[in-house]
Amino acid sequence: MWYDSLVPTVLRIDGLRVIIYTGDHRPAHVHVRGAGKEVLFYLNCPAGPPELRDNFRFSPGELNRIREKLEPHIAALCAIWKEIHETH
Repeated sequence: MWYDSLVPTVLRIDGLRVIIYTGDHRPAHVHVRGAGKEVLFYLNCPAGPPELRDNFRFSPGELNRIREKLEPHIAALCAIWKEIHETH
């Protein structure tokens, strides 16, 4: 979509973009987008684990892979979420 270039990509996982939207609602969460698919995970700050909120077209295997790759980055993603939402 046209607005993809306006939102910050805070991490990449196997070619997928991990996005935190400014002005988004709580609780802290990330959108993972790519290949015409999207998934939202609650971060469960400050230590996780990431929890599935909504899935749009990712397979169960893809979801598990994404979740596993998000886990080591939870603390950093929580810090980024806090920084973005304290300034917007």
